[in-house]
Amino acid sequence: MQYQSQAVAKPYFIAAIGLFIGQIVFGLIMGLQYVIGDFLFPLIPFNVARMVHTNLLIVWLLFGFMGAAYYMVPEESETELFSPKLALALFWIFLVAGALTIVGYLFVPYATLAQMTGNDILATMGREFLEQPLPTKLGIVVVALAFLFNITMTVLKGRKTSISMVLLLGLWGLAVFFLFSFYNPHDLVKDKYYWWWVVHLWVEGVWELILGALLAFVLIKVTGVDREVIEKWLYVIITLTLVTGIIGTGHHYYWIGAPEYWQWWGSVFSALEPIPFFAMTVFAFNMVNRRRREHPNKAAVLWALGTGVMAFLGAGVWGFLHTLAPVNYYTHGSQITSTAPT
Repeated sequence: MQYQSQAVAKPYFIAAIGLFIGQIVFGLIMGLQYVIGDFLFPLIPFNVARMVHTNLLIVWLLFGFMGAAYYMVPEESETELFSPKLALALFWIFLVAGALTIVGYLFVPYATLAQMTGNDILATMGREFLEQPLPTKLGIVVVALAFLFNITMTVLKGRKTSISMVLLLGLWGLAVFFLFSFYNPHDLVKDKYYWWWVVHLWVEGVWELILGALLAFVLIKVTGVDREVIEKWLYVIITLTLVTGIIGTGHHYYWIGAPEYWQWWGSVFSALEPIPFFAMTVFAFNMVNRRRREHPNKAAVLWALGTGVMAFLGAGVWGFLHTLAPVNYYTHGSQITSTAPT
């Protein structure tokens, strides 16, 4: 650690680990409920366990991203964080708001929770991954904007690098696309169309930019390879990510009432989506093989390699298995438009 303000990342990492454990616990509860149908029923119904499980996934990742940014940006920018106090205040606001939301899921019927939190004023609840009450969604926006202000001001007052710029692009994209969670049209086709602008373009768009920037930062530290070489790899990876990820959103539009051309566009570009993940894996192994020094932190080196491998296998290969239209018809069968002929 070179800068004192990097210490604000620590509580974010601790919270991310705790929330990740919570996600695993609720995943196990759901798995047992598949086997033992009345396990923990009616205390924790399956739909509530699933809602908590998926929401914890989103929140622990956001805590991880924020903590990593607070650690990386001061070092990349060669300056202290713009406001460590703001970073710590946002941590507690986000953590308390997230905890209260989970408590609401567990102890208040969802319809009652919606009524209590103003869903009749602006209906945003009820959609998968976006079940958060309106005050929670507004809180996420406020926290995200304050976080981005802190990070952006730090970058502006210090050294500008390609890695920090890619990270900023990913973080701002994350915040912008989340705004579509407030748009909940009555038309089912429009609803699903824009819902994927949050879910897909997060996972297969901006999150990959954040991952690529963080991976590049770690590889510079643990391998000693020239920054210029790593940055060139990063440019290739983010270009492939944006081209395949944005147009590849079409693989979700097959059966929801969108124009038929999405079957071709979605199939072709979705089939290309494993390429940036594969490039990320090759990138990590190539840099480690070319390293100029043996870094004492073996865990960090293994993390750099394992991240690329798991991303390629999980998101790349596993995603490719059901990305083509004829397969997607069955894996996303629940999203067949209600206007389809019967």
